Amino acid sequence: MLLGEIRQDIVRVCRDLAAAGLAVGTSGNVSVRSADLVAVTPSGLAYEDMSADLVGVHRLDGTPAEASAEPTSELPLHLAIYASTDATAVVHTHSLAATAVSTVADELPAIHYYVAMFGGPVRVAPYATYGTEQLARNVVAALRERTGCIMGSHGAVTIGPDLKTAHTRSLYLEWLSELYLRATAAGQPRLLPPGEIEAVADKLAAYGQRRLD
Repeated sequence: MLLGEIRQDIVRVCRDLAAAGLAVGTSGNVSVRSADLVAVTPSGLAYEDMSADLVGVHRLDGTPAEASAEPTSELPLHLAIYASTDATAVVHTHSLAATAVSTVADELPAIHYYVAMFGGPVRVAPYATYGTEQLARNVVAALRERTGCIMGSHGAVTIGPDLKTAHTRSLYLEWLSELYLRATAAGQPRLLPPGEIEAVADKLAAYGQRRLD
């Protein structure tokens, strides 16, 4: 089976997204790029019924390399992101808080230093019908110099150098969205200046455990 381990990882992440409430029913989709191939979730299949063999593998032009089911209708979105960025993983959710933010704001501002992990305030891409090239173009534009965006009246997209990073960013983006909704319900949030976001981005780049010997 082509990209067998990657396909298994995609199934695991999809089930984690469903458990976290970031995907409802058959909504959302996940992909991973490996060289000139993309493993991507199938269309219209509940995550609890998904298995690795149903996660298709497609070429960068969208043609199937090994696929037993139709790919997600958002395959053009995933392929456009891979053509325009150096990402190797894409997570698209229909998370509640991020979608709610998309209906009231043009961006998720710097209400918390976590926006630094996305490169700054998170843009809201203009609405377009799902599965269309226009939606793909809107999202690619919103992702410029960013690792995540919110899709107008739709959901959210996070990207990364691997699936774990893209998945983790989807959780943080939903947390930030929930924070924004609560803060704006209570009053006018105080925002962090761009210089602080840049400083935090530098710190995050070196964050984590490392050997001391």
